[in-house]
Amino acid sequence: MRRPSALTIFVLSAFGWIVVLTLAWSQVSAWTSYPVGVLSHIALEQGAPMWVRQVHLRPGAMEVDTAIEVPVAQAGGQRGEITIEASPGRYAYGLPIFLALLLAARGPGRVVRAVAGYVLLLPFQALSLTMYSLMQMLLAAQLNLRFLRISQWQMEIIVYGYQVGALVLPTLVPILLWLWLDSRFVNDVLVRGWRESLSTP
Repeated sequence: MRRPSALTIFVLSAFGWIVVLTLAWSQVSAWTSYPVGVLSHIALEQGAPMWVRQVHLRPGAMEVDTAIEVPVAQAGGQRGEITIEASPGRYAYGLPIFLALLLAARGPGRVVRAVAGYVLLLPFQALSLTMYSLMQMLLAAQLNLRFLRISQWQMEIIVYGYQVGALVLPTLVPILLWLWLDSRFVNDVLVRGWRESLSTP
């Protein structure tokens, strides 16, 4: 029986580790994602002071008190300020993906690269959380520029940033980060194995 190639072993191992680590991460994400909330907290208060009054952060949850006023139907048309909620772990699932790739590669120095990867992922995860929070503010204000006190192009930038932050960054960044930190394994095993599979009749 032909022995599976190194590329096949890596792919199967990576999928297995993703399942195991995602289950484990779901139990501890409130704590591992807390620094994501801290960075997003800073970004919201410094980057959108005209909207954000205060950010309340605790493990697993972030609450943003805003200065955006919208009419309240049950209050006879009077305006009330909106509050939004977000989970710091919402877009931090790239961590188990990165760790799964790292473990599947089975190279030396994994602990150092795991710590480095965790730290390097934080700003991207915080960006995703920040854009999600800003998008929730837009939706709560029903995309009304008068309530939001911004221009059309500013709103479009937030919408585009939300799409990138929600759809691209959470999965792409951990893979690119692993390719960079594990470049020797990628070149020596994956690229070579892929070339050999193409040349095999």
